Amino acid sequence: MTHNLVMTLADIAEKPCTTKRDALTIARRLLRGVSQAKSAIHAERRAMRRQAGKLRQFMPFTALAVTDLEQQASDHRAAELATLSNVLVVYGQTIIHDRDGIAAALGFDQLADLLSINPAHREQARRDGGETLQGLAYIARKEDSATDYGDEGGTGGPLFEACNAAMMEFIRTCPEHLLPDPFAPGGVFGPKLPPQLRVV
Repeated sequence: MTHNLVMTLADIAEKPCTTKRDALTIARRLLRGVSQAKSAIHAERRAMRRQAGKLRQFMPFTALAVTDLEQQASDHRAAELATLSNVLVVYGQTIIHDRDGIAAALGFDQLADLLSINPAHREQARRDGGETLQGLAYIARKEDSATDYGDEGGTGGPLFEACNAAMMEFIRTCPEHLLPDPFAPGGVFGPKLPPQLRVV
């Protein structure tokens, strides 16, 4: 994603005549570019780590080269990656909270059209995620549903990537005593609670 494209999209988004529909389209385009740039950086880092792995078989003679390559992989475009991650987090928080009321303004049908939800998947998307932007993009993972983005666990379209980044940042920065214990009785991974019996 080039700087010019980002600036052009930002200029369009700041115009007073920009509708909710346009804002969502711009956000999807921007997040798609950010996700692609982030994936490219990770692919370059993986290539460096693979090279280090090939040199590892000649240890101890290549120990210095392996260490250098691993350090280069960790440092490769780190500032750019941090900036891209911050953009994802900010957009993810916006999508999760939907303070602009995009879902309410557009309605389910327009929202489904803009998120490229296949008509065959719309009823399932409505059942899984409701009619909210967060529900359709993050919970139901139906954005660009014809491309099978959400078939694998932890994958989805550009809006899903942004919401996932925001949730991971929340979990990472939230004080530990405020997070629920998933292994507590009645928790997701904890033992099941006995049913509450009542006399009728």
